[in-house]
Amino acid sequence: MGMTTAEKIFAAHLVDEPFAGTKVLKIDVVMCHEITTPIAIADLQARGKDRVFDPSKIKAVIDHVTPSKDSKTATQAKMLRDWARRHDIKDFFDIGANGVCHAIFPEKGFIRPGNTVIMGDSHTCTHGAFGAFAAGVGTTDLEVGILKGVCAFREPKTIRVNLNGTLPKGVYAKDAILHVIGQLTVNGATDRVIEFGGPIVKGMTMESRMTLCNMAIEAGGTSGICMPDEVTVDYLWPFISGNYASKEAAVADFAKWCSDADAQYDRVLDLDLSNLEPVATFGYKPDQVKGISELAGTPVDQVYIGSCTNGRLEDLRIAAQILKGKKIAPHVRGILSPATPKIYADAAAEGLIDVFMAAGFCVTNPTCGACLGMSNGVLAEGEVCASTTNRNFMGRMGKGGMVHLLSPATAAASAVEGVLADPRKYL
Repeated sequence: MGMTTAEKIFAAHLVDEPFAGTKVLKIDVVMCHEITTPIAIADLQARGKDRVFDPSKIKAVIDHVTPSKDSKTATQAKMLRDWARRHDIKDFFDIGANGVCHAIFPEKGFIRPGNTVIMGDSHTCTHGAFGAFAAGVGTTDLEVGILKGVCAFREPKTIRVNLNGTLPKGVYAKDAILHVIGQLTVNGATDRVIEFGGPIVKGMTMESRMTLCNMAIEAGGTSGICMPDEVTVDYLWPFISGNYASKEAAVADFAKWCSDADAQYDRVLDLDLSNLEPVATFGYKPDQVKGISELAGTPVDQVYIGSCTNGRLEDLRIAAQILKGKKIAPHVRGILSPATPKIYADAAAEGLIDVFMAAGFCVTNPTCGACLGMSNGVLAEGEVCASTTNRNFMGRMGKGGMVHLLSPATAAASAVEGVLADPRKYL
């Protein structure tokens, strides 16, 4: 019987199976940020185990509150900073060089097909876009990963989601994944890997594939996965060119991680997106999704473009296409946070930053702050944000605030009109 990508990765990384169904895996990459890792650091110190299994396999960043907003967040940052220096962790990204973790780590070439990746962050599933098994873990698992380079998992079953047809004008990866979550529901992929395939995924950029996998967790998924192919190799080529005679050779090597044709799935979901319209969430769950035609006219106070979901250069280009030559509505606060310094610099070089600022957006440094209501865009009670982030839970961006999740295109159109708006009229 054939194997799925997740099953192949589990088999290749298996260290032990202490209990039936519990697999201890060797971990290739342990990622850390200043919100969850300091708790692990403090506990390891208290236990007399202030060590790391391999500093070259640990990647760390200060990204949630950056620069620090108060003494507490400064202390968290200092703990991570001191720890990285103490253990000679070279891949540590501090203020000025830092970015959103799930954007900067792929950008630096740290993820490979077939990797196992953990982090104390639920959106670690983003990195499955490279054909990796990437999962968010709790503090204890993170500690063990830092100390021993292993992590225990129940081997998840896989749901195959085929995105068929072609994406219509004004419809993007964010619309596609919101539609998928609406179909699966927030619990539909619990203890499952969501494997994305079909012609639409095959034609997506790595940026779009990362958007898909990023929100697998919103359907309860342990990880999202896309098959590694020519697109993956093109993205990784600056980092792997010394290892392969050609791109074709790299594609052939990475193909060993692709699911077999006779692999067995827990469920297969075939979706034709040819007639999908831009969508947005309503309410306080990411599976509460409607077409923009049903939600158009809903007032918004703030529009946020950024995050590990939609803060990449591709996203900024899409939004700037709509904003160019226009002003945002007078009552709307527009906030743009490019996800990494490189994205910021590339956007500036292309003139995109000028477009956003001329339209009336505030452009901030790379940060996760607004997404979880910590800094750089927190809502007041009763305010509404049209956001390219990934969660719309009650109070997510600020106590009493409401978040509508949508694509960068729909966010830009909504900023111009001051209400949730259909981007297709501007394209």
